[in-house]
Amino acid sequence: MYTSFVRFLRLASLLLLGVAEGAWAQTTSPVTAPNLPATQAPPLPPRPNQPDSVGQAKRRVAPARPKHLRIETEAADQIVLRRYRVRATAADTLEAMRSVRELLLAMQADAYLTASADTMQWRGDTLAVRLYVGEQFRWARLQRGNLTEDVLTHTGFRERLYLGQPLVPTELARLQQRVLENAENEGFPFAQIRLDSVQLEGSDITARLTLDRGPVVEFDSLQIIGNTKTRKRFLSKYLQILPGQPYSQQRVDAAVRLLRQLPYVQLKAEPEVRFARGRARVYLLLDDRNANQFDAIVGVLPNPNPTAEQRRVQLTGDVTLNLRNLGGGGKQLGLQWRKIGTASQLLDVGYQHPSFFGSPLDVAASFNLFKQDSTFLTLRPRLQIGYPAAKAGRFSVFVEQRSSRLYPRRNLPTLQALPENIDSRYTAYGVDFSRSTLDDLLFPRQGLLLTGQAAVGNKIISRNAYVNPELYEGLPLRTTQVSLSGRAEYYLRIGQQGVLLGRVRGEALLNRRLFLNDLFRLGGLATLRGFSELQFYAAQYGIGTVELRQFTGPDAYVFLFADQAYLRRALPGDLGEDAPTGLGAGLSFRTGAGLFQFVYSVGRSNSQRFSLGASKIHFGITSRF
Repeated sequence: MYTSFVRFLRLASLLLLGVAEGAWAQTTSPVTAPNLPATQAPPLPPRPNQPDSVGQAKRRVAPARPKHLRIETEAADQIVLRRYRVRATAADTLEAMRSVRELLLAMQADAYLTASADTMQWRGDTLAVRLYVGEQFRWARLQRGNLTEDVLTHTGFRERLYLGQPLVPTELARLQQRVLENAENEGFPFAQIRLDSVQLEGSDITARLTLDRGPVVEFDSLQIIGNTKTRKRFLSKYLQILPGQPYSQQRVDAAVRLLRQLPYVQLKAEPEVRFARGRARVYLLLDDRNANQFDAIVGVLPNPNPTAEQRRVQLTGDVTLNLRNLGGGGKQLGLQWRKIGTASQLLDVGYQHPSFFGSPLDVAASFNLFKQDSTFLTLRPRLQIGYPAAKAGRFSVFVEQRSSRLYPRRNLPTLQALPENIDSRYTAYGVDFSRSTLDDLLFPRQGLLLTGQAAVGNKIISRNAYVNPELYEGLPLRTTQVSLSGRAEYYLRIGQQGVLLGRVRGEALLNRRLFLNDLFRLGGLATLRGFSELQFYAAQYGIGTVELRQFTGPDAYVFLFADQAYLRRALPGDLGEDAPTGLGAGLSFRTGAGLFQFVYSVGRSNSQRFSLGASKIHFGITSRF
């Protein structure tokens, strides 16, 4: 017992001297458990029969014989020892010694702080270890000391959680680390924490936490180094590193994640922080990257219903223009026009304004137009307010209106039932979420991308003047409609240049009475390859994608893919269930004019078989400037 008491006094002295220093710049050193004496964690000997000269290296060394491990301890400690299931045999001497070391570390992590290997002796192929287990120390009481209520709230520390609990050094280190992190995020990056008034009664320990905050530090400014036109004022507001605010290590760490979400800048090194006279200056090494985009893609598709005036092959087009970081202030403007059929087209326009009126919020507006030949026209304006969070991702709230109206046609007055398309207006309010851990937004090789959206609103059906009014009898003209969507992408490195992409995405529209022009449209290069653009209508659908990419350069790769979808229309009398499959291959590489992409795909569905005659070819050039 005397030996145990002496060992614990030595350990208590180390605890008293163990001080966790505050972070300097962005680096924080966690408080670690006291180091054990060398006799308790025996050093690892060199592997036996290791050659020490060229001549000996050429000699053939016989394989090592298995070693045995025998641990001797007090009879009362055998029950404790059984919990750890130590292996009785080892491949060689090194592994036997390592097993003893791992056993001691595991016992010390379980509050047997004075556990040690008192004697170790080799007897032939058997290592005999005399193990001292000792007592399991526990907290009689760990007092809050001078920790304030706000520190207790942020760290989750409660005195009752430590009453009579085992003293686990790793848990104590984590508690001290949380206290230090809270201090350095409140303007005290040089805070120190220690145990004070440590008392021992048998195996019970009483102590109190003492926090020395150190000098208060404020942000001085944000300094940009490198070839970039991005304004310092915009980045300061975007990163929330503002002069005069208390220093926060959390915001410095978050700057890396937030900057990776900007496609037009590239962070060349970790942020550097320099302290002087109670002020902290943050340095960012940034370079611009070509993120403005101009695409022109031409699609060659077979015409399923050729006529005398139409060719057997039809052309589709896709023109995209994205301007990012306008004026160095992070503003973005996008425009996309697509010709998806003989007389159908789609137009998308969007604008995003970050740091609106100096706040961390960004405001975005978008407009969508879809014209289905001479059948109907759908307009969808949207206004959105978002907040980018470094760890949690981007949260947004939005309001949008979707209005669809039919073009006058000769057959409308003669219809005996409601047309499959209808005049309607839908005003929705919703939330949007996105989170990305991708290593590169343009050419990711690893990471995760998650997006989700939910909206609810009122759908109002309008009576068309050309349709017989009696056909609207019994039709609910005002209903509640819910729309849901989600997307998950995961990129996994395979070897040096290989990347495996797994993607799942889907949408759902819930309403008592749906019409054809209410439904989602999918098919084509952007959603379901192997089929014509926006070929399918669906009220609910899901698409799974597996794609294998082999990079041949920083932005050049070849790929194979498989798309598998399930969709249903959910119209009255027409569920329209289908499970289309798309297979194909392609390549992408940089040329003098831009990034060239070629995609060949074939598809199978209820109305289409795998056939070379129905295959789809897409090619185009993406120019970034």
